[in-house]
Amino acid sequence: MLSSLFFGGRTRCIRTNGVFRKRRTGPDQLALFHPQRKQLSMVRGFLVLFTITFVSAAIPDGVRGQQESYPVPPEAVVNDDTPHGRIDGPHEFRSTIFPGTVRQYWVYVPAQYDAAKPPCLMVVQDGYNKAKGWRLPTVLDNMIHDGDVPVQLGVFVTPGVVPAAGENAQARYNRSFEYDAMGNRYARFLLEELLPQVAKTYAFSDDPNDRCIAGSSSGAICAFTAAWERPDAFRRIFSTVGTYVGLRGGNEYPVLVRKTEPKPLRIFMQDGSNDLDIYGGNWWNANQTMLSALQFSGYDVKHVWGEGGHNGKHGAAVIPEALRWLWRDYPKPISNVEGKARRTNLLIEGEDWQLVSNGHRFTEGPAVSGAGEVFFTDIPNNRIHRIDSQDRVTVFAEDSGASNGLMFGPDGKLYSCEGKTGHVVRYTPDGRKQIFLRNIKGNDIVVLPDGSGYVTEPSARKVWHFTQGGDATVVDTGIEFPNGVITSADQTALTVSDTRGRFCYSFRIKSDGTLTHRQQYGWLHVTDQLQSGADGMTVDTEGRTYVTTALGLQILDQPGRVHFIIRKPNNGWLSNVVFGGTDRDILYVTCGDSVYKRRILATGVHPWENPVKPPKPRL
Repeated sequence: MLSSLFFGGRTRCIRTNGVFRKRRTGPDQLALFHPQRKQLSMVRGFLVLFTITFVSAAIPDGVRGQQESYPVPPEAVVNDDTPHGRIDGPHEFRSTIFPGTVRQYWVYVPAQYDAAKPPCLMVVQDGYNKAKGWRLPTVLDNMIHDGDVPVQLGVFVTPGVVPAAGENAQARYNRSFEYDAMGNRYARFLLEELLPQVAKTYAFSDDPNDRCIAGSSSGAICAFTAAWERPDAFRRIFSTVGTYVGLRGGNEYPVLVRKTEPKPLRIFMQDGSNDLDIYGGNWWNANQTMLSALQFSGYDVKHVWGEGGHNGKHGAAVIPEALRWLWRDYPKPISNVEGKARRTNLLIEGEDWQLVSNGHRFTEGPAVSGAGEVFFTDIPNNRIHRIDSQDRVTVFAEDSGASNGLMFGPDGKLYSCEGKTGHVVRYTPDGRKQIFLRNIKGNDIVVLPDGSGYVTEPSARKVWHFTQGGDATVVDTGIEFPNGVITSADQTALTVSDTRGRFCYSFRIKSDGTLTHRQQYGWLHVTDQLQSGADGMTVDTEGRTYVTTALGLQILDQPGRVHFIIRKPNNGWLSNVVFGGTDRDILYVTCGDSVYKRRILATGVHPWENPVKPPKPRL
């Protein structure tokens, strides 16, 4: 086990396999401390070292974690020569995102605060008691004064409580619901409710690189979740005895971290081998598994492991080190480090989502023509737009009948599902429209080389097959919300996404167009509401299926397993995806009010062209 204890200025006592060794860092760092504080801390360090060395061996391992003690780090000792910040609060706050809840928050205002120069921000869960247990106000006083961390405002907020209805009733304590839950609800609470309230009185930076979020136990996973969901708002995370276990789905994080495109986050983790081991899992094992996942995916992560239990003792001892590490090289933006090689390698270094078009109301239905142009719909504005090879955007069709899904056919016409009229229409290249299928309120459509194809009708829970001549028959019913539809690269299987479930359904296509062998084949990761939000899809030459979901663009291999998740370009609804570009290696996605593109290491397949046989998948 490795436990870091902090003595004198930059003197540490490192305990490895029961043996303590003293280590100091360079003189340039020692110069940051006041000489008086350094001398006092060194004396304290040697006294504690002497005590621990001789007493530790006499304590059984099972008891040592419960009797753990750590010296007070020098940064946590009040220094009269250091300017002191102040604590503003408590203030009461009532949330609408968490209806009926009442909570308190405090604001740490550093002595160096200047509203004309908005400072950085540190948000701490569990309120002032947690911050005080970490001696955080004093730590920040000293470290800001010494230049170890930038000037920052502290916001210490408690979880919400719904007050008891009467004397014989119990209050509803929201801590687990708010802190242990997956999803963006708590991040929204901070960004849409609490921080705007604080901003009425105090200025602080809105740059995510200037923000740190911290917590202990459930507060730690809460801090991670807020940054994970909104890296555009928080990028530095301090996690002590984090609850990455099966209380409300947190046990899924290691898998999601491994599969999801790395986000620009920096994480400092602490835990002890005597942490909890209960019905939700083993905290010690879970933190190590989480660390392994973060390292695999190339996150900038540091950990300090000890032998402690589920408490704040070790966290309070290491918080100066944590803050110094989290804010090192500031204001340089946080970046990821090199992770391990992935089985599915799609990303190109330096390539990211690029905005192609925005200012719409809701974008959908991207489709690629034979000439490589991309068409998409803006449903509320009743338009279809065209993106040419130079990414110039023009209106292709007005009064489009609230068109949703689009797809080109082998005849060069653009097929469109009109939600307003309940018809499937098709456009000639010059924009003339004709009705193709009547009385089908289609959502998404796929057209095959012979002119036949399939269309989903979510409101009726139906999947339709149509012929080149316009005859249509229902080939499946009962999927909760059949949305996206696409054929496999070899055109022998049909995949239908279910927005309200976690599976994509797979069918074998028979020679007459009917479907057989229905199976819940594609297993998707879901939100805390147990819905995938699965929508539009596309496929590549390797047999992979790209599914737009609430968690991002989930990429399934041919056996239906999610290998990788490409993050969404913004926080809007990720509605559809298609391969474009002359080499068919550019993903175009519709997300909220915008359209984005991104080049990746894959080649797309267009269903209306000849089938492509993918390689046999690795099992």
